[in-house]
Amino acid sequence: MEAFETILKDLSALIWGPVTLVLLLGIGIYLTLGLKLFTWRETIPAIKMLWQGRTSKKQGDITPFQALMTALSATIGTGNIAGVATAIFLGGPGAIFWMWITALFGMATKYGEAVLAVEYREIDEQGRYVGGPMYYIKNGLQTHWKWLAWLFAFFGTLASFGIGNMVQANSVADAVNSLFNVPSWQTAIVLTVLSGMVIIGGIGRIAEVAAKLVPIMAIAYIGCALFVIFSHITEIPQAFALIFESAFTKTAAIGGFTGAAVWAAIRFGVARGIFSNEAGLGSAPIAHAAAKTNSPVQQGMIAMLGTFIDTLLICTMTALVIILTGAWTSGETGAALSTLAFNTGFPEIGGYVIVFGLVIFAFTTILGWSYYGERCAEYLLGSKVIWPYRLLWLCAIPAGAMGKLATIWVIADVMNGLMALPNLIALALLSPVIFKLTLRYRNQQLGR
Repeated sequence: MEAFETILKDLSALIWGPVTLVLLLGIGIYLTLGLKLFTWRETIPAIKMLWQGRTSKKQGDITPFQALMTALSATIGTGNIAGVATAIFLGGPGAIFWMWITALFGMATKYGEAVLAVEYREIDEQGRYVGGPMYYIKNGLQTHWKWLAWLFAFFGTLASFGIGNMVQANSVADAVNSLFNVPSWQTAIVLTVLSGMVIIGGIGRIAEVAAKLVPIMAIAYIGCALFVIFSHITEIPQAFALIFESAFTKTAAIGGFTGAAVWAAIRFGVARGIFSNEAGLGSAPIAHAAAKTNSPVQQGMIAMLGTFIDTLLICTMTALVIILTGAWTSGETGAALSTLAFNTGFPEIGGYVIVFGLVIFAFTTILGWSYYGERCAEYLLGSKVIWPYRLLWLCAIPAGAMGKLATIWVIADVMNGLMALPNLIALALLSPVIFKLTLRYRNQQLGR
């Protein structure tokens, strides 16, 4: 067993090594430049479009707003709380700068994914709109690329049970146990029942719950972070100066912080940024394909806000709290570092914010990823697999909540990385389609 775990860890390090990270960041840069900075220039119009997208009578299963909330429900999670803290612990404050860079270019990646997802989506046997990388690979590329679509769906199905289910359930059980001393089996029962009540209703119910929970929890988390940040308002300029300086120079050892080289800041900033916003992994376009829209570009504009909200907003809030409170020099890492920072800046309340944030975000991740995995499984085996899949999904929740997940975590990490590779190939090959649809939309807007 130890030999198997060693092989998995080596495989994970290889898959998530410099080549994959360069590909993920490189595709984002290529699309950003190819789109002539469209994703940056259209951020404000996209926000207006998101607000208008709360209702829609166009073809699809869920509103554009619900599609983004479903995607965010699967994206916002441990990466925003524990992931940011780990990036700072391993790469220093400069890692946050590279997270920002990853997000800025990742907006184009997420935009391109959603554009293709809507352009090449299908209607399944039950009359639902389905799409994502497996469909834009199958319908957008030539027949000899279909094996790549199958690979994405296969890796996506397996990855969903790890990173989207068992790991999240374990995080919830651990957080509830640490704060309220509730046994894991009790948390497992409650979590399974609540998840079942939502998941059995399909994408419609998942989207409704996500559209309510995600904004409420995000606003509450950001509000608490802003309280801490503004209580250190005079130190904010120094915090930003530290981030920018550490991004290009070695960070010296301070207190419990052991120091970090510039390469560490780049490596862990990029890696954690991608882990947090999932741009390039191919998961979010599965949700956006179900949106009620007839414009791939407009849904792409809404989709790119997911990266903006996840990384440039929520991750930045976490990072500033950690830096302004001085917790980053404590030697703590992960959720423990974020908890220390919020407790320092918001005594007695801060720790509860982190725990409830982890619980709600992990719960919504379980809901969002259940849909992703279900669509991947349906692509492989047809609609007959939907109900067995949902039952198996619910059975995996208590297994994750009560289990030891070191091996599961590494397997999920490997599968997540393998999901990205077919998707990145498809984005590169189909980039002319993304550019063409965007240009046509721009010409229509300008009345040409």
